Amino acid sequence: MTPPAARTAEQRRHDTLHRLEHDEDAWVATADGTSGVPYLVPLSFHWNGSCLLFATPAASPTGRNLAASGRARIGIGPTRDVVMVEGTVETVEPADLPEQDAELFAAKTGFDPRRLATPYLYFRVRPRRVQAWREANELEGRELMRDGRWLPTD
Repeated sequence: MTPPAARTAEQRRHDTLHRLEHDEDAWVATADGTSGVPYLVPLSFHWNGSCLLFATPAASPTGRNLAASGRARIGIGPTRDVVMVEGTVETVEPADLPEQDAELFAAKTGFDPRRLATPYLYFRVRPRRVQAWREANELEGRELMRDGRWLPTD
């Protein structure tokens, strides 16, 4: 089977932004700072146009790793239409998250950590690098953002 033609950089960026705005879930990869043990979990997110917002129990391996390392790698979409995001992490206490952000997160993801007995933290992931590809013919040019800046699409 012949894969579809590779998308232009402009189309890839458009598709990536659409996925960030409309998808609800992502795979979040972190690592323990002491042992280096990797940890991968699915989490729901909200994209506000500049960062992804996640929430997870403060005591979970993901919560501890995100808070300690300040870094994450995120996979969004299926393997044949993936968006990979590498970013820096800001830990946000629920009391410090603006009400509007908490409401948008709850509306988008369908769950509100503020209503749970388990202590949760929010995490803002600011993308530093974004890649997107569908097939091997899109591996070249897959980098759409570098050092926190979108690359030109011309």
